[in-house]
Parts: sequence; C-alpha cells; structure tokens
Amino acid sequence: MLARNGAPDGLDRLVHQLAHTATTSAGAVIPADVWRDDEALYLQFDLPGMDRSSIELATEGNTLTLRAERPSPVPADARAVLTERPTGQFARRLPLSDALDTAAAEAAYDNGVLTLRIPLAAHAKPRKITVSRSTPKQLTA
Repeated sequence: MLARNGAPDGLDRLVHQLAHTATTSAGAVIPADVWRDDEALYLQFDLPGMDRSSIELATEGNTLTLRAERPSPVPADARAVLTERPTGQFARRLPLSDALDTAAAEAAYDNGVLTLRIPLAAHAKPRKITVSRSTPKQLTA
C-alpha cells in the first residue's frame, strides 16, 4: 500500500500496487499506465468499447474506485460463435496517497482511454527554502 506520510516518493509505489489490484469482477484486467511529475499524478486506463456514461470515478478516503460497463454486442436472439472480449461490469480500486488533492482531480475519456489527473497537494509539492545571511530568531517560551 502507498505510504501515507505525504512524501511524493511514496507515489512511485502506486505503479507496483496497480499490478496487484488490476483484476475486474469478470476476471479481465483493466490495463493502466501511471506517471507523475512535480505537479500531479496521471493515470490512464484502457476502456475500449465502453460508453462514457457507464464510467464512474469516485474517491472515498484514500481510495480511488473506477467502475465501467461494456455490454455484450451479441443480440439476445443471436447465438455467439466466438466471444473473446470481456463484457459486463468492471471495477478497480486503487489506494492513493495523502500527498494528492483528490478534490481537484480531472478526468477525460477519449478513444477508449480514460485519463485521470490528480494534482499533488500543496504540502507535498517540492519547494525551495531561502537561505538568509542572518541567524533565525530563537523561539521564546
């Protein structure tokens, strides 16, 4: 599980976590790519053949849940000859770090790929500390 200490390096562990939480209720895997920069974490999920209206993204606590549905293309009155593409309900749950600002997350779905951008929280962004010439003031009790 991702460390919840706010350290941006803990976000890198999410990539390893994905491999252990990738199976869906249908037994199929929702392929994903994850990367980050100094501003945000980016996740892309392959969801080919799924209608945008069937995709649900939610965060609860430090967990991201993705749900989607791909209906069967075979009409009810037809007999399937070959069915290799998984259909039905798909779900994936991923742990997230406290270093992410999930309230500011943005998602887009284009050509069967869902892209999610979750900004780093202000406290987790790298920042420089200015070094002055004078001695810092001492705290008094």
